[in-house]
Amino acid sequence: MAHTTAILLEVFIIFAAAQVGGTIARWIRLPDVVGQIVIGCIIGPSVLGWITPSEPLEVLSEIGVVLLLFAVGLETRLEDVKRVGGSAFAVGVIGVIVPFVCGTFWAHSIGPDWPRSLFVAAAFVATSAGITASVLKELGVLRRTESRVILGAAVIDDILAMLLLGVVVAIQAGGSLRVGRLLAVAAEAIGFVLVVGWLGTLLMRRGSKWLDRARNPMSPLLAVLVLCLGLAWVATRFGLAAIIGAFLAGMIASETRQRVQLEEQMQPLLALLTPFFFVLTGAKVELAKLASGEALWLLLIATLLALVTKLVGGWLGALRLGPRSALMVGVGMIPRGEVGIVVAALGLSAGVFGDLIYAVIIAMSLLTSIIAPPFLAMLLKTGTGDRGSGIGNGVEKARPGSGAP
Repeated sequence: MAHTTAILLEVFIIFAAAQVGGTIARWIRLPDVVGQIVIGCIIGPSVLGWITPSEPLEVLSEIGVVLLLFAVGLETRLEDVKRVGGSAFAVGVIGVIVPFVCGTFWAHSIGPDWPRSLFVAAAFVATSAGITASVLKELGVLRRTESRVILGAAVIDDILAMLLLGVVVAIQAGGSLRVGRLLAVAAEAIGFVLVVGWLGTLLMRRGSKWLDRARNPMSPLLAVLVLCLGLAWVATRFGLAAIIGAFLAGMIASETRQRVQLEEQMQPLLALLTPFFFVLTGAKVELAKLASGEALWLLLIATLLALVTKLVGGWLGALRLGPRSALMVGVGMIPRGEVGIVVAALGLSAGVFGDLIYAVIIAMSLLTSIIAPPFLAMLLKTGTGDRGSGIGNGVEKARPGSGAP
């Protein structure tokens, strides 16, 4: 009974602290996730010691991140991916290759272990679509060409990152890096994603009518949550991360006619459970590990590498739009946010790397999420007078099939 009481107290502290951290972050125009992770550092063992990561809290954290990736998938339709142009595809692909290659060789330079280096590099890959989208929406520039390329590329980027993460997790489980195994793991991961993604969306398009017949308004949500948890488990059986299965489940569920309803019904679950993931992520950071000259040097190099590689990848992919527009796209692709944090948490829990590298990756993800939005806002505000007129009122109308340009 005493143990249960202690857990409930920690649950209360985490949830309350997450609200405080998120509110403070919004006051200073930063993403909620930044405030939640920072507050986690403060209430964790490194500072106040109010909470200590434990198995019950880890379960809540895992469920939270699974639901988070499901919600991301719910906003990602295959048709949206097909509609993005060549620039978005180029930005997405080059924006994955450049950071991953550079990140791999940097990680290998500080520790000669190729599987471990690939895992560390995976944290440099994915753009936080949520952070960038919030900046674009706040500025009312969602219909600008640069904004469309950024968001389209972020969708492609996230899909490639999820696939790459699955490959890296499977390789790490094998303990060695061989070309044959790499090809086999890649084929398995690609096959899983393609079969589940394509076949699942096809079946959902044809069979989602039965969800309309449900008398209980919560039945559609309950059905897709079963799909989410089921595919999360199946993904682990293929040696992939559970979040990949959850992401695919979200993509499948996005094909239902109840997509908007599902997004609304997911919000309370996300508000309740995802803070546990981010607060515990911060609580696991040992600030003392960043107090040394070596740690600060690693953090400086990792952050510069994350900034430059994503900027260069996005700029190269969007050059056909012109140098200035390409610069906007490159800056918009910089924030790592949630995905870098997810990779760091997976790596720490799997014992791939220690507390020092974990703290560096978390800090790098935070810094890129803090640095990029102000510069993106500054670049996009320039020239909105001739291209941004009336954009804010037309955002909601620019939906697939609406005829909006």
